[in-house]
Amino acid sequence: MDNATASALKGIGRNHSNYVIPGLYDLSTEDTNWVLTSSFIIFTMQTGFGMLESGCVSIKNEVNIMMKNVIDIVLGGFTYWLFGYGMSFGRGPLSNPFIAIGDFLLDPPVGDALMGQIFAAFLFQLSFATTATTIVSGAMAERCNFKAYCLFSFLNTAVYCIPAGWVWGEHGFLNKLGAVDIAGSGPVHLIGGASAFASAAMLGPRLGRYSEGFDPLPLGNPVNACMGLFVLWWGWLAFNSGSTYGVSGAKWQYAARAAVMTMMGSFGGGFTSSIYSFWRHDGGMDIMDLINGVLGSLVSITAGCFLYRAWEALIIGAIGSLLCVLAMPLFDRMGVDDPVGASAVHGVSGIWGVIAVGLFADNPIPLDTTNGRMGLFKGGGWYLLGIQTLSVLCLASWGICSTFLLLYVINKIIPIRMDPHEELLGADLTEHRIRHSQIGLSRAISALAPIKVDLKNIAGVQPIGINPGHERSIDQLRAADDKLYQWQSYLEQSPVKPPGNVFSRRPLTREGISEGFYRPNNNEFPVIGATISHELDKDPNFAWVD
Repeated sequence: MDNATASALKGIGRNHSNYVIPGLYDLSTEDTNWVLTSSFIIFTMQTGFGMLESGCVSIKNEVNIMMKNVIDIVLGGFTYWLFGYGMSFGRGPLSNPFIAIGDFLLDPPVGDALMGQIFAAFLFQLSFATTATTIVSGAMAERCNFKAYCLFSFLNTAVYCIPAGWVWGEHGFLNKLGAVDIAGSGPVHLIGGASAFASAAMLGPRLGRYSEGFDPLPLGNPVNACMGLFVLWWGWLAFNSGSTYGVSGAKWQYAARAAVMTMMGSFGGGFTSSIYSFWRHDGGMDIMDLINGVLGSLVSITAGCFLYRAWEALIIGAIGSLLCVLAMPLFDRMGVDDPVGASAVHGVSGIWGVIAVGLFADNPIPLDTTNGRMGLFKGGGWYLLGIQTLSVLCLASWGICSTFLLLYVINKIIPIRMDPHEELLGADLTEHRIRHSQIGLSRAISALAPIKVDLKNIAGVQPIGINPGHERSIDQLRAADDKLYQWQSYLEQSPVKPPGNVFSRRPLTREGISEGFYRPNNNEFPVIGATISHELDKDPNFAWVD
């Protein structure tokens, strides 16, 4: 089938569809397979975000941060279907350069000629939307009220979807001006980073965060943080190469180029952050410098992932990584407590990633990604750089201002900050009734006792990893053995000695009891609730119980 025939058939399909979607989502069968597979892989990035964030916070809050990641998909995904997709890519008559209106509650019927393409496009954009929301959860860690965060996650879809339409929607004013962002350094990462900065600033620092200086706090689980990096690294390949929206025509060539340039950028970023960390720590390697340096380079390369040469990708990744690791301590000195560094990784590196397109971009012939334009260093003039700079200003301003407004409204409904005593006890215990062992919980409870804090809701919470039923059985066994010892002692002190040992078992010593109940022979275990025999001297398992 020639290209003219294929285009004609696509046109027939669109005319018979109840939905009119942007031309970028006119997908062939192989394109749809590519987009769907990329979407599935991008969703695994939620695992990476969860592992990274849970590794960066204290142990008493690690479950809470994982629950926030789950909520981001459940509530954020629901609202994206409800109205988010329509605000980005809707094609209703009321759509305007600021916001799209239409295609809400997306559900094309069976028989719609574009049903498969619509669902594939929706799923791909959904994976981006949930990623943008998840970025914010790390910046709010360890002191945000979980119920308030649920409401924030439910409504935060609008914070992402409106600017995503500016850049990627056919209606968007930045798109019409010629802004270029292939995989979301701006709409996903810059918006997420700006929201993270605003939320961290509005919540304020964790209790005692800067009482002993600005040095980073110890990580709860450094191994989890490293594993999170690897999962994100894997997902980023689909994030960038999947943004060709297919493999038909010349797309497969640029999909391959995007994957390689993504890796090249991360090599440059990892190398730079390693050198920086060795220099800053007198030959030592700080784990967060390396992790966030690599992530910052990945964010930087995302906007123009298939528009660069290899050496350019190395430079862009290196600069993005350096900006990230320099911004992290700067934000701390500003009093913005971001436990995972999301503001620097996604915000600062996202700014550089968008601007870098205006400097280094190639014209990806025959694709119309850049509308025929090239970056300043490729002889393309100042226009593309100016549009990319305008995009940064619009996206950063929107992300910060809209997040401040949203959290202000939510705070009027549900306080966004945890109570101080809940923060000291940890969100895992106070929000999810999960009690960790050996994390200083007893010290926290003792410190709160004089101020009459009501702890009745957590008084009966059992530590994780323990079966309460087994513990009760062990307590009963211990009580039975104690009773047996008391009776044996009484009989030994009695002036009338009974013939033989009425219990027909070796008397236990206190040393034996204190050492536990393990016996080489199970017949020596006391049995709770055993039937009392009239011939006690013939029952080897008898134990007296009340």
